[in-house]
Amino acid sequence: MEPEAPSPLLIQFSDLLLRDLPPGPILDLAGGAGRNALWLAQKGARVVCCDRSREALSCAQKKAQTLGISMETWEVDLEVPGTNPLPEDGFSGVIVFRYLYRPLIPCIKKAIKPGGILIYETFTVEQRRFGKPRNPDHLLEPGELLGWFSHWIVIHYFEGILPDPPRAMAQLVSRKPHVAFGPLPVPKDE
Repeated sequence: MEPEAPSPLLIQFSDLLLRDLPPGPILDLAGGAGRNALWLAQKGARVVCCDRSREALSCAQKKAQTLGISMETWEVDLEVPGTNPLPEDGFSGVIVFRYLYRPLIPCIKKAIKPGGILIYETFTVEQRRFGKPRNPDHLLEPGELLGWFSHWIVIHYFEGILPDPPRAMAQLVSRKPHVAFGPLPVPKDE
């Protein structure tokens, strides 16, 4: 039994998640039934698939067992106002596909270890021309995704229409910079 095909963006940039990362798991944020997480786990990555749907996570876990791979699942509501559900520096990478909850963006930034990778793809306001989603809370404004991560090392950015089926998407692949310290102060003679 093969899992559903992963996102083409994940396939294109998977090498970034499979080598040269700080230690720690990769988080598939709001990963549902785990199509992307399962694919990464098949490639040997340590993956945590999180979602608020117990049913979706159970389906992901059953698929992992059938495939003979190990994958952790985490049932969590990512949209509880005023909380940060993600552990700080808890992940070597985070992948997010077709999910947007703006208050979670600072939490995502903190959850990725320095040197870690973010792969993010979701709908823009232009999606209204093609169908769901139409709710502005779930649609990125022009340049919004790039703006949130403008101080990170941007490896790939795309914003526009993708074919088959037509959909309006923004894509970002970026690396969290390592913390840089300035020169140490010179001690004063007493």
